[in-house]
Amino acid sequence: MTSIVLGQGRDGSDTCIDLPELLATRLLVQGNSGSGKSHLLRRLLEQTATLVQQVMIDPEGDFVTLADHYGHLVIDVEDQSEASLRAAGERVRAHRASVVLNLEQVEAEMQLRAAGAFLNGMFEAPRAHWYPVLVVVDEAQLFAPVAGGDTSDEARRLSLGAMTNLMCRGRKRGLAGVIATQRLAKLAKNVAAEASNFLMGRTFLDIDMARAADLLGMERRAAESFRDLARGQFMALGPALSRRPKLVTIGPVTTASHATGPVLVPLEPVSAEDLRDIILEPVHEFTPRPRRESRPPPPDLLAQLDAYGAEREAEEPAPAAIVVEADPDQLWLLVAEVVAGEGSDYKPLATLYQDFQLRARIQGLSRNVLELGPFHRMLATIRAGLDRERSESEDWKQAQAIAATLPEDVQGVFLLLARTALDGETCPGDEALARAYGTHSLGRARRQLNYLEEREVIVLQETPLGRRVAIVGLGWQTA
Repeated sequence: MTSIVLGQGRDGSDTCIDLPELLATRLLVQGNSGSGKSHLLRRLLEQTATLVQQVMIDPEGDFVTLADHYGHLVIDVEDQSEASLRAAGERVRAHRASVVLNLEQVEAEMQLRAAGAFLNGMFEAPRAHWYPVLVVVDEAQLFAPVAGGDTSDEARRLSLGAMTNLMCRGRKRGLAGVIATQRLAKLAKNVAAEASNFLMGRTFLDIDMARAADLLGMERRAAESFRDLARGQFMALGPALSRRPKLVTIGPVTTASHATGPVLVPLEPVSAEDLRDIILEPVHEFTPRPRRESRPPPPDLLAQLDAYGAEREAEEPAPAAIVVEADPDQLWLLVAEVVAGEGSDYKPLATLYQDFQLRARIQGLSRNVLELGPFHRMLATIRAGLDRERSESEDWKQAQAIAATLPEDVQGVFLLLARTALDGETCPGDEALARAYGTHSLGRARRQLNYLEEREVIVLQETPLGRRVAIVGLGWQTA
């Protein structure tokens, strides 16, 4: 049994939580604001950080500090679309990354949409990626409300559907929901009812105390004891916690939230007249400038080049149509120039492809002389360190065929490993892997090796002298 120490009981003994049982039966935490729910969740996340993959839905940005100590990936949703968040949720499961979804910088409508899209992406991941994941949702009443609020019905349905899938159908997919709420009355019943483990903190309303007592199997007259709980104290019940209601005081944590509580600061003595002058100081209203006539935005440079070519053809028609055949060596040189550009390792593929199209048009070639797929493969081959002649060899075509079965974002990493293994060179270091993956994070780059091994395209071996990689099916090995 894999157990972690959650805190201490009334007699000072350790109170443990059975992690495999928790993954199978889910957890519900209730407590008024200030009762210690966030402290409890942080304790649970810290104690299980090295044991199971974690995903934290964080509406207030309280848990981003986990990244500094435990390597969690922080995803800020303010610049992300719903489609990208759904794809990110699926990729998180594929790469087994622990993630904090930071919703602090967006309004309530976008919080619901972002959480719903991300959770749905995790839920819809292929069966091959159904690894155990601890999905912690703070302030769950925001994402699974019992009634409508200021957000649109569409956003509320998206979020509620994702939360329902997490709690009702997530177990078979390896998703273990841990939800925390201020009041059970605010949380949708079909979401709360699926939890089998409960941690009930301080609460004052009679209806909340009665409902908490019913869930824990306590007598009604004992419900008032919830008013007397101190901050960080919870009544625990469930197959992963205790077979009988048990008082637990949550243990200490290593990390802390960026947000701090209010601190009393002495007031500086200022006369009322001085305050009047400061607070009621006149506001200068500036006369707005007259609006300029709106002009259509200029076309991009590629469009201008196309238009210029069309005008020249109209003015000076050629006697016969001349088709400029693309020279493979010329295309190779153009792609090599793109690779050699400053910061190209970390630019998106679409930006690099647009740069190539511009260079092709300057050379008199069609902007579609090389499609995106072949461009990406040629780009990855050049980054891997091959020259034009060797890229046409039968050995390298076999490596490219294996790379074509992998997601686009890891093809560059695989081809780099294949080239070094083909030449019998030392296995690339973390920085080289990070450049091939297009990231500054060395930890993310290292995780791609484990992913490629899970896909059974490489065999990874850690030795006292360093890392070795063998390519499955080809028999190449790094030194």
